[in-house]
Amino acid sequence: MTISVESIQKLREKTSCGMMDCKKALAEANGDMEKASDILRKKGLASAAKRAGRVAAQGLVDSYIHIGGKLGVLVEVNSETDFVAKNIEFQAFVKDISMQIAASNPQYVSREDVPEGIIAHEKDILETQAKQEGKPEKARQKIVEGRIEKFYSEICLLDQPYIKDPKTSIKDLLSDLVAKIGENIVIRRFTRYQLGEKS
Repeated sequence: MTISVESIQKLREKTSCGMMDCKKALAEANGDMEKASDILRKKGLASAAKRAGRVAAQGLVDSYIHIGGKLGVLVEVNSETDFVAKNIEFQAFVKDISMQIAASNPQYVSREDVPEGIIAHEKDILETQAKQEGKPEKARQKIVEGRIEKFYSEICLLDQPYIKDPKTSIKDLLSDLVAKIGENIVIRRFTRYQLGEKS
């Protein structure tokens, strides 16, 4: 059975679960939205969304220095309690995130962090490109939307494909950890240093 992007998006809005989790749940439920929602709740994934509102002020600041010392990353990932910050899975996640930042060079944590001016500028460029490619006016908006999504997946950490499993986004990886640990976890901020680059 083919699961439409619209169905996945609808379930995602309803449950705040990751795209891949929503797709799997819909496939398991043969496209039934209510059953898919129940499947996610039973797995503890839908409740992860409810945890997002809870304060995460504990956690870790971790670093990653690439071999040769020419590239380094500092990242802060927060949890609700110090107990979780000492959890091996949480620590492994933080290390993976610092390696992700080193490898993929995101500019922002999430798409909400991207200034409106940058998005408007990018859309303007993409619109011009679509015109120059001779795309019909009706199709242009969809083309621009698709390319903006790709833009987000390049510059926003949460939208990036995970370097160890490109089928999974960092957002989905984070949702899985929240569901497993049972606490709100937030990637707060990061800095990436490349030798010779101006800050």
